[in-house]
Amino acid sequence: MTTTSATPGAEPRLTSLSHGGGCGCKIAPGVLSSILRGTTAMPLPPELLVGIETADDAAVYRLNAQQALVATTDFFMPIVDDPFDFGRIAAANALSDVYAMGGTPIMALALVGMPIKLLSVATIGKILEGGASVCRQAGIPIAGGHTIDSVEPIYGLVALGLVHPDRVKKNSAAQPGDVLVLGKPIGVGIYSAALKKGELSAEGYAHMIASTTQLNTAGPDLAQLPGVHAITDVTGFALAGHALELARGAGVTVRLDWPAVPLHPGVRELAARGIVTGASGRNWAAYGDEVQLPADFSDTERALLSDPQTSGGLLVACAPSSLRQVLSVFEQQGFGKAAVVGRVEARGAAPLVVQGTTRRCATPA
Repeated sequence: MTTTSATPGAEPRLTSLSHGGGCGCKIAPGVLSSILRGTTAMPLPPELLVGIETADDAAVYRLNAQQALVATTDFFMPIVDDPFDFGRIAAANALSDVYAMGGTPIMALALVGMPIKLLSVATIGKILEGGASVCRQAGIPIAGGHTIDSVEPIYGLVALGLVHPDRVKKNSAAQPGDVLVLGKPIGVGIYSAALKKGELSAEGYAHMIASTTQLNTAGPDLAQLPGVHAITDVTGFALAGHALELARGAGVTVRLDWPAVPLHPGVRELAARGIVTGASGRNWAAYGDEVQLPADFSDTERALLSDPQTSGGLLVACAPSSLRQVLSVFEQQGFGKAAVVGRVEARGAAPLVVQGTTRRCATPA
C-alpha cells in the first residue's frame, strides 16, 4: 500500500509544527468571553446539572437518581517532540476534567488532526499509542474517534465519565472559611517554552513528563468527602485564572498565599531569564485587573502566576475540618504532599488577592 506521508528520518520536530503547545493553545480568556457572549442561549433541560454558566471543567447530565454523565473534550498541539509522550500528555489532560468533577472515566473518543505529508504513519501511530496507554492506565477504552488532515498536529480526547449526582463538584461552590489545596506544582508552561528554545535540561524534562502524565485520580475520592465544596483543575488559564473562576462562580475572594505555592524545579530561574510562554502574557492581559498583587511582586512572579499549565493539578476548596482527609487522599493517590496554598473569604475589593513574595516552601523534587 502506498502513502504520501513522510518517512520518520525526514520529519521535523513536533513542536516546530505548531504555533503553540499544550493548554497554552487556548484562546485567551478575554477573547473567549467575547465569543461566548455572542452565542445565542437556549433553554436548558433540568437534567443538565452543569453547563457553561461558570466555565466549569465538564458538562454533567443527570441520567437517573444514582448516575450522572460527565462529558468533556480537550485537544491541542504538541507540547513536546516525543510523539508517545505527546499522546500521553494530551490524554491525561483530557481525562483530568472528568476527575475534576468528581467523576470516574468510562470511555473516550480520539480527536486526531495530523499533517500527513509531514509526519509519518509511524509517528502518528506513536501519538495514538501514547494516548491509548494512558486510557489503559485509567481503565477505559478508546471506543472511536475522528481524524482529519490538518496543517498542525492536533491530538486529544472526548472523555466520558460517571458520577453520583449528589457528588458532582463544581468550581462555583467554594465557601468563605475554606482552605485551598493544590495537587501539583506549577511551571509546566515555562518548561514547554524552555524545551522549544532548547533550554530545558534532561532533569526538567523528566519532571515535566512525570507531572503532565500523572492522572488526577484523586478527584472521585475527594468528591466523597463531605467537607470538600469545590474542585477544579489548573490548566491553560493558569493558577490565577482558575482561582478567579472559582472566586467568580462562588461570589467570594480567593486569597492566595504565594510563598506556599509549589513550583517545579528550576522554573523560577527560567522565568527570570525571560523564558515564558506568550499565553502567560495573554492570560494576564485578560484578567490582571481582577487580581490584587503585593507592591513588590516582580514580573517573574507574575509570569509564574499566569503560566498556563497542561494536565495541571486539582485545586480543592474544603472546610478546615476536612483538610487532613484531603491531604491524605492526595498522598494515598501518589501525589506526595499536596500544598495548602490559600483560603476563601467573603467577597472583598478583588476576587483574587495574592499575598507574600518571599518563597518559603521547598520546591518538590
